Amino acid sequence: MRYDYLKELSMHLTINWPNFTLYASLLGGMLIGLAASILVIFRGKIAGISGILAGLMETENTSQDHHRWRALFLIGLIGSSFIYQLFAPLPEINISASKSTLMIAGLLVGIGTRMGSGCTSGHGICGLSRLSPRSLVATITFMFAGFVVCYLFLHAS
Repeated sequence: MRYDYLKELSMHLTINWPNFTLYASLLGGMLIGLAASILVIFRGKIAGISGILAGLMETENTSQDHHRWRALFLIGLIGSSFIYQLFAPLPEINISASKSTLMIAGLLVGIGTRMGSGCTSGHGICGLSRLSPRSLVATITFMFAGFVVCYLFLHAS
């Protein structure tokens, strides 16, 4: 029975080869790794977006330099899309969720990053590369929760 389910599932899972972006994805991953490496080597900081953003909002006992590198990192993160569109069209974005759903989802992500002591980028990219046991547990938890939610949404009828 299990084999039949997997066989049927594999018939629906296909790669859209004409739109498969091997080189762009590989380059993007390498750039993320390079940026994370540069940040940890030259600043001794982890490229976790939630931690960088939270540090930018701190007002007590912080230096101007504390805020400068964080602001520049986030400007680069957001600004890279504008630079990219000079060379290639941005992908079309289709969001079917309502604004209230997006706001609730954002709030839940924020709560989750505080509870998990970091976000997927901090744990999944930087933490795993440093062989952090805490990041391994966090990343497994993120992935498991994502699998469960996707399964429930796809199979709930």
